Amino acid sequence: MKFKYFLAAMILAAVTLLGSCAGKGSGITLTVMGKKSDLEKNYMTSVFDMYESKTGNKIKLVAYEDSEFEARAAEDFKNGKGTDIFLHFHNADLNRFDVSGNFYVLNNETWADDLTDSAKAYCTDESGNLMGLPYWENSVSGCYYNKTVLDSLGLKPATTQAEFDVLCEVLAEAGYTPICWPANGCSWMMQFGLDPIFADDPEILRKLNDGEIGYGDIPEITNMVRWISDAADSGWFGSKYFDCGWSEISPAIASGEAVMTFIWDTWFYTDFESGNKYGVDDFALMPVFMDTVEGGTYEGGNLNMMMVNKNSEKLEAALDFLEFCATPENYNAAFDGISTVNCFKGQTTNIQSKMVTDAEASIAKYGRVSTAASRIIGYSADDVALIINEMLKKKISVEECVAKMDQSRLDEISAQRSDGNI
Repeated sequence: MKFKYFLAAMILAAVTLLGSCAGKGSGITLTVMGKKSDLEKNYMTSVFDMYESKTGNKIKLVAYEDSEFEARAAEDFKNGKGTDIFLHFHNADLNRFDVSGNFYVLNNETWADDLTDSAKAYCTDESGNLMGLPYWENSVSGCYYNKTVLDSLGLKPATTQAEFDVLCEVLAEAGYTPICWPANGCSWMMQFGLDPIFADDPEILRKLNDGEIGYGDIPEITNMVRWISDAADSGWFGSKYFDCGWSEISPAIASGEAVMTFIWDTWFYTDFESGNKYGVDDFALMPVFMDTVEGGTYEGGNLNMMMVNKNSEKLEAALDFLEFCATPENYNAAFDGISTVNCFKGQTTNIQSKMVTDAEASIAKYGRVSTAASRIIGYSADDVALIINEMLKKKISVEECVAKMDQSRLDEISAQRSDGNI
């Protein structure tokens, strides 16, 4: 009898030991696909580490180089090799994927109400469905200007298109480059001007996407292209803008050679190299003026979304992972000290740029959700930039530029349709 009790006790101990061993290190492994540079952001690695530590589950990264990401990720999903979690910006490139066939709608997730209005709007499709968890730096794009230089010249920031044009004229006459325009490989500037056209009038966006109208039927687009052409001819971009790329923005701005640039606040905390003549504290924020809307505009953040593969065998675990990321304790730990506008209402540990907080009233009045890059079907920022550069080099006219931009958009739509994505 004693032997039976001894044997039972040994079995119970073994079961208990096995159970404790299974609790950590042998749980579920979730796969996460994204750009290599995105997955290496410290707030991403932080939340991955916390998830593994707190749950005993594992994260396996599928990281592609930025230049290869769109094509390789689309091929993976097309061949049934999609990961459990997928990181993507809500832009036109998302149309490379069968969004409705691949990704889970997140409208009813418990964390949805904790998203700020702008973050939620960015991740919502045209049918009102929440497609991803915005887990990224939430920046504000606008015209960042050297207030120290303006003050020294007795100048004020602009509040209208006319005032902005005069400001550029005066700065050029004073020997400054009014606007650092990085024409060498940078492509985001035009979308700032386009956003209010479509954000303020969704019917124009619908007609464009439905093929009822083209760019040439929208006067504001021609106005913007002509403004860019005239600005370059007037010397407002300086004489070296074709040589100015990503790496040249900081030196031009920090030295005071250029007074303004169209960019976002987090850039000043991640890429701006101060220690030259001017530092972050010398800059402030006003709207972007590109002759598409009188009062100017700001663009809300372009956010990386965590999307869930609805065909995953680990669907529930993937949804639980998003809930883990969207828990205040966890996102506040991950974004501690990160310069970003809130994505979550409960976000408290991030840093808010003084440039943005000082401009809060103006941003509230003139801010728009990123629209051109995310809602225009077939929009390619790179293609638009290349075509604009053709015009700036006097190879095509303003009208030809608009027509070529439109044809590029239509060509991309045809390609997406042939792939079965739209």
